[in-house]
Amino acid sequence: MNQFTKFAAGVLLSSTMLSPAWADEITFWTMEEQPDRMERQQQIADAFKKETGHTVKVVPVTEKDIATRATAAFAAGDLPDVLNHTVQHLLPFAEAGILDPGAATDVVESLGADTFAAGPLNMAKSNGEIVSVPTDGWTQLVVYRKDLFEEAGLAAPTTFSDITTAISALHNPPSRYGFVTATKIDETYMMQLIEHISLAAGYSPVNDDGSVNEDTAALKEVLKFYKAIADASPEGDLYWKQSRELYLAGKAAMIIWSPSLLDELGGLRDSAPVTIDDDPTSKELAGNTGFVTVFSGWGPNDGAAYADVRYLGITADANSEVAGEFVEFVLSEGYSDWLGMAPEGKFPVRRGDKAGDTSYEAMWSGLDVGVDRKAPLGDIYEKAVIDDIVAGLSVADRWGASSGQLATASKMVNARVMSQVIRKYIDGEVSLDDAAEEIIAKHKAL
Repeated sequence: MNQFTKFAAGVLLSSTMLSPAWADEITFWTMEEQPDRMERQQQIADAFKKETGHTVKVVPVTEKDIATRATAAFAAGDLPDVLNHTVQHLLPFAEAGILDPGAATDVVESLGADTFAAGPLNMAKSNGEIVSVPTDGWTQLVVYRKDLFEEAGLAAPTTFSDITTAISALHNPPSRYGFVTATKIDETYMMQLIEHISLAAGYSPVNDDGSVNEDTAALKEVLKFYKAIADASPEGDLYWKQSRELYLAGKAAMIIWSPSLLDELGGLRDSAPVTIDDDPTSKELAGNTGFVTVFSGWGPNDGAAYADVRYLGITADANSEVAGEFVEFVLSEGYSDWLGMAPEGKFPVRRGDKAGDTSYEAMWSGLDVGVDRKAPLGDIYEKAVIDDIVAGLSVADRWGASSGQLATASKMVNARVMSQVIRKYIDGEVSLDDAAEEIIAKHKAL
């Protein structure tokens, strides 16, 4: 064999040995299945391939089907490498063996745990490991008329007492309601508000060991507060539609809403126009609005924020090395495209690429939001407002999350026991004591 032949054979052998490292293909299941979001995710996959040589096959999966499909794929030994999922799937997927906690923990440690908001990481912990990597989330907001509060000399609504005091000062129906809350029991919105308020009061219906919480004193505090805000609301079956419409019309002093309201307040969505004056595109109401992400109950506590967080899980069947590289890429070079799918509902769980850095938050605030018109959040809200909104993720929580009882808590949420009984209490059909006892009994029966 001459020298050239030896060299050529060596190159061929080297290429054969190296090709799996630079030409692997992984599969990514995503719940972000809207066409414009699929396009952005494909852009991330293309950029990842350009940088690493690895191909990512992006497969849309409807959110309501993700658990069923993942379970079937696990049984068949055919899981995707990376799985996009919600906070509700965290521990069930991990306990079923669908996720690889070691791979997720490696990614978080590589990126730096101190670059992530604490709340989403804490929700993903099990037995000392991170079972899945948080990518984005949102915290529910107490939305209030900052201008009216300032005129009346009121404190920002960060506690139950602040809110009830503000109701007394600002409630003047029908021109303005002190609060507009949910009373329609078959709407998810009412249970979201109940869970948020319960977290603020330090109450969860499920104990750390999975048993039903029988602390009626804490539960009654939740019930009394919910009745107070319901009494300050219009009559009827209320859900998200009425609370949004009345606030945008200037007829509500306070509501609790998701951050999807952020672009609507800025006059960027024709289907939800600002009607407080004659200009549906006005940003004046946005400027007169304050937001509270962390609020607390009657007694002293640190408060809480209700959050919805999304994760990228590396599965048990994954090419874990390449899957880990891809997840890291999404949360760094690809983060702008990822958050840009819906910035008003995708707060950055990483504020920057090192502890104390806020470059990703700054990038996020410059992303366009809106439907019929576009504008960056940073053009609508002051930086201090943006900082406060994102900071809520640091203490983000859900029933059962910290104790590994999310699955049990989810059953309670889906059963809507608290919605049903609270509505009876609001309407005067049951007493406070009887309402608390009924909730506990019905939770036990689930």
